Amino acid sequence: MTSSTRADALRRMTRRQLSHAILPGIAFVAIAALFALTDLDRTLARAWAFDATLGVFPARGAWWSTNLLHDGGRHLIWAIWLATIGTYAASFINVDWRVYRRPALFTFVAIALATLTVNVLKALSNVDCPWDLAEFGGALPYVPFFADRPNELPFAACFPGSHSSSGFALVAFYFALRERWPRAARVALLSGLAVGAVFAFAQEARGAHFLSHDLWSGFIVWFVELGLYSGSFGGQLWPQPQRSPSLSYARLASARVARASRVV
Repeated sequence: MTSSTRADALRRMTRRQLSHAILPGIAFVAIAALFALTDLDRTLARAWAFDATLGVFPARGAWWSTNLLHDGGRHLIWAIWLATIGTYAASFINVDWRVYRRPALFTFVAIALATLTVNVLKALSNVDCPWDLAEFGGALPYVPFFADRPNELPFAACFPGSHSSSGFALVAFYFALRERWPRAARVALLSGLAVGAVFAFAQEARGAHFLSHDLWSGFIVWFVELGLYSGSFGGQLWPQPQRSPSLSYARLASARVARASRVV
């Protein structure tokens, strides 16, 4: 892509995708503040996921949450991710698939980068899982996210939600499709959000995460993939249609005739 083409793509991105950053950004700040300033996370966990009588999360060892949606979901995302790099590789063999090379590469990188970002943040955050807290059957005291964590507590790595991020990462297909098939892109967007939400539901039911963990995960994935699409890929994954020389000549001739008639 030439410098002028990249500049044109960035201008299109600025015009058409401003809402992709501003509206989610406002929503993210509002939601993050809500959960940081209230006990909504623990209130919701006690209300629907935790059995106070038994002192456990009943779904923690359930087949549907552990084997199906956690382990099976992870395998599904791996299969989809490998299919994207397979499509990219195939584009070098089959000339008819060359048009899919750039969208496939973007999708492969976007899924990997988004989930990697969440996993790195999770490894550094030092935030406990619900099932580790004393009020939910564990042994540790609750420490608010922005509070100073006592040094004597063990290091924790439970924020943001890693598993849900792999589902939300499928939103990459929205960016991959939006230039060529807008309706399919909207379906891909809703599908990615739905898969991420289902994965989040399973993890929260098990006591592995609070709701805010997965909401942060979804927003992080969105901004990482939006940044990759708009920045590194210039907001353009598909080749632009070539203008017909004859059509361009006809327009030029028509413009000259129009200017001549105004002079006369």
